[in-house]
This record gives sequence, C-alpha cells and structure tokens, in this order.
Amino acid sequence: MKRVVFAVLAGLLLLGAAGCGNKEQPSSSQQQAQEVKLGIVQIVEHPALDAARKGFLDVLAENGYKDGEKLAVDYQNAQGQQDTLQTIANKFAQEKKDLILAVATDSAQAMAAKTTKIPILITAVTDPVAAKLVKSMDKPGTNVTGTTDMNPIKEQLQLIKDVVPTVKKVGVIYNSSEVNSQVQVKACKDIAPGLGLEIVEAPVTASNEVMQGAQSLVGRCDAVYVPTDNMVVAAIASVVKVGESNKLPVFAGEENTVKGGAIGTYGIDYYKLGRQTGEMALRVLKGEKPQDMAIESQKELSLTLNPAAAGRMGVTLPDELKAKSKLVE
Repeated sequence: MKRVVFAVLAGLLLLGAAGCGNKEQPSSSQQQAQEVKLGIVQIVEHPALDAARKGFLDVLAENGYKDGEKLAVDYQNAQGQQDTLQTIANKFAQEKKDLILAVATDSAQAMAAKTTKIPILITAVTDPVAAKLVKSMDKPGTNVTGTTDMNPIKEQLQLIKDVVPTVKKVGVIYNSSEVNSQVQVKACKDIAPGLGLEIVEAPVTASNEVMQGAQSLVGRCDAVYVPTDNMVVAAIASVVKVGESNKLPVFAGEENTVKGGAIGTYGIDYYKLGRQTGEMALRVLKGEKPQDMAIESQKELSLTLNPAAAGRMGVTLPDELKAKSKLVE
C-alpha cells in the first residue's frame, strides 16, 4: 500500500514539474501572437526605394523588432505591374497585417484603397494630399502617415544652370500616369520661368518607352531633368545612354540616380528618409494614431555630383561646386 501511495505522489510531482516547464516555454502559437505582422508593398525595385525600405527595417531592428524576432516581415514587390500591385494590396488587407509600409505613391494608393483600419506608413511619396492619401499634411485624418520625398525643385533647376550656364530649355521625362511625377512636372513649369528656363515635356506610359522618350528630347532642349519618377528611374540607363551619345547633360531628382549615371542632384537621402519613417512606425506601435501624426519631410539636403558622368556628357563641373559636394562615380 505504501508503495502505491509513493508512486501516486511521484507521478503528481512529475506532472507539476511538467506544468511549470510549460509556463516558462510559450508555445509556437503564443510566440507568433507576440510578433508584429508587417507587410511591405513596393511598386518597383530601384536603388532609392530599396534604400528607403532598408532604412525603415534597420530602425525597427535597432529597436528590438527584427524579422523573426518580434517581427514577421512579408515583403512584396509588384515589379511595376499594376495588376500585381492590386493583388498584393488585397492579400495584405485580407491577412489583416498589424502594420504596412507602402513604398512610393502607387503602392500607397493601392493599399489605402483596400483598408481604412490597418495603419499604413508611407515613404517616397511626393504629395500625399494630391494622391488623396491624407486630408492634410499636418493632420492626415486617415489611417495613413509617413514621409514625403518632395524635391527641392528650384534648387535642382538652379544646379542645372550652375553646371550648364547656357541652358535655356530643360527636358523632363516622366510617367504621365504617376501622380508624384505630375506634381513634380507642374512644379518645374511653375518655377522655371523665374529662373529664365523653359520646360520641354517628354511623357511616357511604359518602361519600354523611356529610351524613345529620351531620344525625343535630343535637339529640343539643352539639358534633361529626371524627377523621382519610379518608372523612369528604374530605366535610367536608357536615359543616360542617350545623354552620353548626344552630349546632352542629364540631371536627377535624387542621389541614387546620380550613382546610376546622371550628372548631379541637390536632394534627399532615401536611406535616411526610410529611417525617419521607421521612427514614425515605432510611435504607431506604441499606440499613436496615424490620423494625428503629421506627414514629415527630410530637412537635410545634400549636393551630389558625378564627375565621370559629366565628362561623358561633355560637361566640366565648376570647382566650387565639386568642393562642397559628395562625389560619386
């Protein structure tokens, strides 16, 4: 009888120990429940947008949200295809992600059309108001907030004059269906007369039209300006080729396009812009509401020049500009 009682007590002790062990080790389902489900939707791959995405994820990782550790990242790229973009937006909405990063205007518009509840952080969006993503820059009033990459267009056009003093006409190649590009072209046309310049437009509607668009500017302008247009930037090699072949100087709206072969820009750092967006995401994760968080812009601008590209396009960069710029090749 004593042996039976001892066996029963021993069994109860083992069960108790096992129970304590289970409390210390949460199940895989409990671990998954603790993770923030982050969806990242990006319209196309090119260095500027990739840098913004990296900056965003780096900030989250530095603050304890690493992919696989408190964060489950689902990154989807539409590769420039609108139907694919809609499919991604539908997927994220149906899966009820906890947070979404929408990189570039098309991505943000597609995602905002699918959910008004999931917090959406945007980056590399030129004009969130014109894109109908927010009610105002100071108080979005929607589930969308984040950062704008609106260019300092006046300074960029002035840079073209500083490098090419004889310039009178500036050609602008852009995707006519991209809202952020429409905004930039309008700004160019508004600002150019005050600088004694005329804007010559070369609208395109597909990536395979970019080279043809660039070629159409030969003989019609003295320099080419490429805004932060996702389609054109992704095909910047075609524009650069036309510029080099025809000694037609090509300038850019952002630094990575300069690294891709344009002569120069005065603009923002997309990696830093992504980091700034990541800081805003942390605030959302702590309980702040997107509708009350003002859209932010980058305050620090920098001059970037590519002397080798300038030489290939028949341009000599002024020494005073080189002295105060970041030089790339």
